Amino acid sequence: PPPPPPPPPPTYGPPSPPEPPAKYNFKWLVKDDESGNDFGHEETRDGPHTEGSYYVLLPDGRVQKVTYTVDGEGGYVAVVTYEGSIKPPAPVYTPAPPVYG
Repeated sequence: PPPPPPPPPPTYGPPSPPEPPAKYNFKWLVKDDESGNDFGHEETRDGPHTEGSYYVLLPDGRVQKVTYTVDGEGGYVAVVTYEGSIKPPAPVYTPAPPVYG
């Protein structure tokens, strides 16, 4: 038998309409006094421009905060700051080893 005919060439429809520019904002936080966890993030975007910040409570008691902007030309630009002062860790009680004698 003769080989099957080749498939027809693909056809293409009109292009899809362009997507609208992205536009959103969000915010979330975690604060748990029992574990000491305290951190969060918020961001706003309107088209090619995005700005936001996130923070975390560090073990030394300071808060590290990153504020950033993003745009199509400049990329991601961040400024890191620290708030508060370093707190020394609380002393940990360790009993003396037993003395045998």
